[in-house]
Amino acid sequence: MSDAQSDHYLDLRGTPCPTNFIRCRLALEAMRPGQQFQVDLDRGEPEEMVIPGLTRDGHQVEVMDQAKDWVRLQVVCGG
Repeated sequence: MSDAQSDHYLDLRGTPCPTNFIRCRLALEAMRPGQQFQVDLDRGEPEEMVIPGLTRDGHQVEVMDQAKDWVRLQVVCGG
């Protein structure tokens, strides 16, 4: 885990949609409000589907790092 403030880390690079979104939601179901995790996703469809989906579900999502092929998100469980 690269950030001491994160409670969990998922590397979902190479994981297709909607599996990556489902795995993020399952991780959040096991967390308490306010807990955080980082997730690495591929650019493109995964990024475009996961960020709005988690935000729509009431979680805070922030882009922490990015490269040409992937993006790292910090997700705060909204409950």
